[in-house]
Amino acid sequence: MSSLRLRDLNPLRLLQKNFSYQSLPGSESRNASPSGSYRRKWSTEKLRFGRFSLTKMLALAIGALVFFALMAGGGYRHVKKKEQQQQEQPEPDVPTPFLWQAYSRLDGYYNGIRTLVPRSNVTIENQYNHTAPPRYEKPGSLPKQPSMDPIKYDPYPDYKSSEYLKTHHEVHECFLDDKDTVPVPDVYAYPGVPEVYPEPFYGSYSTLGMRDDVCWERFGRLGAYGYGDPASNLKEHIGQKSEKAGSEKVFQKIGHTDYSSVNWGDAQKRCYDKNKARFAKDQPAGKERVKRHAYVLRTWTGFKYTDHHIMTLRAQINELSLKTGGEYDVHFLVHVKDNSIPIWADDAIYRKTVEENVPEEFWGLATLWSEKQMEMYYPDPFPDNFINMAGSSIHGVYRSAHFAIQWFSQEFKEYDFVWNWEMDLRYTGHYYEFNNRIGEWGKDQPRKGLWERNERFYIPGVHGTYENFTKFVSEEMETIDIPKNDVTAQGPHPVWGPVNKFPHRENGLLNAPEGTTPPTSYARDDYSWGVGEDADLLTFNPIFDPSKTNWVFREDVTGYDNTLPVPPRRVAIITVARLSRRLLDTMHEETWRLRHSMFPEMWPPSVALHHGLKAAYVPHPVFFDRDWDLDYMNQVFNYPESKEASTFGWGEHNMLGSSFYYNAGFSGALWRRWLGNAENGEGGKKEEENGTGRMCLRPVLHHPIKGE
Repeated sequence: MSSLRLRDLNPLRLLQKNFSYQSLPGSESRNASPSGSYRRKWSTEKLRFGRFSLTKMLALAIGALVFFALMAGGGYRHVKKKEQQQQEQPEPDVPTPFLWQAYSRLDGYYNGIRTLVPRSNVTIENQYNHTAPPRYEKPGSLPKQPSMDPIKYDPYPDYKSSEYLKTHHEVHECFLDDKDTVPVPDVYAYPGVPEVYPEPFYGSYSTLGMRDDVCWERFGRLGAYGYGDPASNLKEHIGQKSEKAGSEKVFQKIGHTDYSSVNWGDAQKRCYDKNKARFAKDQPAGKERVKRHAYVLRTWTGFKYTDHHIMTLRAQINELSLKTGGEYDVHFLVHVKDNSIPIWADDAIYRKTVEENVPEEFWGLATLWSEKQMEMYYPDPFPDNFINMAGSSIHGVYRSAHFAIQWFSQEFKEYDFVWNWEMDLRYTGHYYEFNNRIGEWGKDQPRKGLWERNERFYIPGVHGTYENFTKFVSEEMETIDIPKNDVTAQGPHPVWGPVNKFPHRENGLLNAPEGTTPPTSYARDDYSWGVGEDADLLTFNPIFDPSKTNWVFREDVTGYDNTLPVPPRRVAIITVARLSRRLLDTMHEETWRLRHSMFPEMWPPSVALHHGLKAAYVPHPVFFDRDWDLDYMNQVFNYPESKEASTFGWGEHNMLGSSFYYNAGFSGALWRRWLGNAENGEGGKKEEENGTGRMCLRPVLHHPIKGE
């Protein structure tokens, strides 16, 4: 049995040859990100069965093989190729592997900047499988130039206004150079949307307070950071040979920024020093302290930084740090894979490691860590694991990527929030608007029903406004007033305060932090508790109960008595999140003091659950490549027929056509088309020039991007 590998039990492996966006599991991910794509490292680790018997494992494997053999043949790129073949030679009797593949394709994403109209004039492409989606009918001739002019996009507070200065310190402008002569460039969007365009299927711009009446094309979004700029110091000169009608108007506005001598570490430090009065704990009467954020990019030695990465990194630093007067600091948290390098013992070795693995302009932002360092920081023993499905070390990044972010938070205590960000994320909108608005949204959320809302996808076409969604979830729950929050009680009941009444409590748990005890009972609360309280955890996928799914790592729980039932826990797929100082301190204490840990996607939500911290799933807009029927989508995503059908398990194929998930194939395809590349035989320079121009996307968070 020792030769049996976990990949052999993964039913999605049957589809692997056909999943050409990101294979499941991906060979690339096994050697790549230590924080996100590590989670499917199937083929390199031997399985330890824990409490599973041979009979159970064989039954599981056989059942999975039979189930998925009936549906094999999926995969996003394969599906499109099949569609093209069927158009040429229809095969009506060939079954569709998955129901979602039968839905009509949505093409409005690819309508270009020659078709822009005001938001009020947009024809919504989604028909939700009721009728065929409307198509943009290209007139006999289109103008060669964009139908609108780009506008400077400025989502920041008016730092110079009397209203802002009444309650805040003055914000001093930050520059790229030490002589304060090179200003931070602006970015430009178009004040419209392509005439025929889809709506997001779940999530909402209006719910988060974000503008939905603009779109972004590649020159306005990335031109300030070197895209298409012939004077840029980027090596690949990307964008200069693509379709670029009207781009000269963007460059007339933004000019040229020379990044060749920029030291981002020094620039961030100068910016903070100018504005540090804003962040001081002791503020004069009438002034509000501005909270600080560490925006932590998880990278590793050997990572290959392309020009696309460099442009994205420049955008994040400019828009989050320098434009905000130091409200954010961007950090590179670099995993040193070679455990023999004593990065903690020698400054010269530390510096050499940084210089060999990070582009020079970002040297000053890098912080190194290694698994060997974590072994010393959180030393063994870590006893009583329930089921180590990966069969790997507790100190390995695969199972404990959170160790490094906990350590980072203890080294940099000046930050109120830490953003755990990945290198394969992209955003077509403005970073500050996105980060700021979701933070404010989280602050506005009442605690009543929050954990129950977190479990569900908010689908506006089904639920209406988010206020209606809140009421709907409350009515759907059987309200049982349980002041002590006894999770062992029978029947559905809401989470209300710390979930601390489970058997492991008596064997040692930390006390919940102050302010987490409900001021009144669940039934009596009027949705006021929690309003105005910053969220301790913000995630970008629902926070679900893994015991209701067949998510493979659901029992990778360490340090709790494994003769008792597994503690209650929650999971958010993909480790991308915003974490508060309070949550990180609690995670750190649980780890070093009690040797508690769980799989990385499970640990922060579970600590928040146990200790009564405020956690929220952010309903950011997510798009799909198909015109899904909404009733079916609601059933599949919110009411799966079985554990196996959950999208957080074997039902994850339903996410292939989305713009955000760990294996979302559509996400990378859409991003590459937006950059002007051909994809699946479509798009590219000639098609854009002969058609409606380059794409102009509304703001969307893309994941994963494995190639550009």
